[in-house]
Amino acid sequence: MAAGPGGGGALRRGLGALLLLGALLGAARAAVYFQEQFLDGAGWQKRWVHSEYKAERLGTFKLTAGKFYGDPVRDKGLQTSENSKFYAISSRFKPFSNKGKTLVIQYTVKHEQKIDCGGGYIKIFSSDLDQKNLSGDSRYYIMFGPDICGSETKKVHVILNYKNKPHPIKKPIRCKVDGYTHLYTLIIRPDQTYEVKIDNEVAASGNLEDDLDFLPPRKINDPAVKKPHDWDDRIQIDDPNDIKPEDWDEPEYIMDTSAEKPEDWNDSVNGKWSYPMIKNPLYRGEWQPRQIDNPNYRGVWPHPKIDNPNYSPDYNIYSFENISIIGLDIWQVRAGTIFDNFLITDDEDYAEDFGDETWGETKDPEKEMNIRQTEEEQERERVIEEKYFEERFKKKIKEKRKSQRDRVMRSSIKKEEL
Repeated sequence: MAAGPGGGGALRRGLGALLLLGALLGAARAAVYFQEQFLDGAGWQKRWVHSEYKAERLGTFKLTAGKFYGDPVRDKGLQTSENSKFYAISSRFKPFSNKGKTLVIQYTVKHEQKIDCGGGYIKIFSSDLDQKNLSGDSRYYIMFGPDICGSETKKVHVILNYKNKPHPIKKPIRCKVDGYTHLYTLIIRPDQTYEVKIDNEVAASGNLEDDLDFLPPRKINDPAVKKPHDWDDRIQIDDPNDIKPEDWDEPEYIMDTSAEKPEDWNDSVNGKWSYPMIKNPLYRGEWQPRQIDNPNYRGVWPHPKIDNPNYSPDYNIYSFENISIIGLDIWQVRAGTIFDNFLITDDEDYAEDFGDETWGETKDPEKEMNIRQTEEEQERERVIEEKYFEERFKKKIKEKRKSQRDRVMRSSIKKEEL
């Protein structure tokens, strides 16, 4: 049965209401343990606690959107402001446990200073942390986020505490190295799987037990089994038909018979003079027979495995009790990094939507503003350069004309004198 014009409008309104209701219910189902966007101006200072541990070494944070941004208000975050300083600040929230639940940790970071060496990661702590004494020695549950130093270190840390020991991920995860804002997300699930997302795209995933060394290996080599004596695992061998040439052996150094004894050489003082030694041009080093494929090669011997008697499964590696504090504990050589849009929740979809509604909506305008600023700066530099060369050219013309006048005057004086 076809609906009339009025009925179609009602149907659309009904569908819209259902979609809105679904979105609201989805948000209601999500447990949001912590969310910080710094939208209330100086209000953040009441929620965040500066560490006082070795305060003379600590830099200060300021609230700013930076030099370029997508939105002057929504993109405001905590920015490091002093070069070659440690930074330590944290915020407390109601304690919770992620046992039996997914844990999602997410935030944005922008290295607009094109950082050369410094951290951009966050740490999650238990409720017993003394925030006034937060330092690199403070025990944390989770450390997550980018770390950059020189050309070699450009990675994303994923470090989980297990039995009071930090265990870093074994997989290399490369972080973003440009000067734009990027969204970093860590997901830890009750089935002991994890996922790392950068800009809402999966950068790494796997099983916690496999990718972090929490437990001894499930299987070990059988110590009772030895490799057979006739097992040949050499890929190549010496060619038995390759014979060393008769003229191969030459000394590495020979006497330089072209040298002459210095006239002022005194045997009684300097000792008996002898020819100096020089590199032998005919020396070819130690002879090595040609290598050929080993016809008896059987590959790498597969050592039989047995169950590791020291292995005991732990199905609670993923879980932490009294999660209650998020903090920044970093060192930076060149300051300028901005941290924003912090989120801790149990809902992956909510985190993805939150990322799209924050970082997702401002990332393109941010790039456009940066490109525009770069072009304007290049234009200013071009104008300054042109002005410099123009003034330099005028100065040379002026000096040349003065030089010509001076030559005319000197010539006139000489004529008068003559």
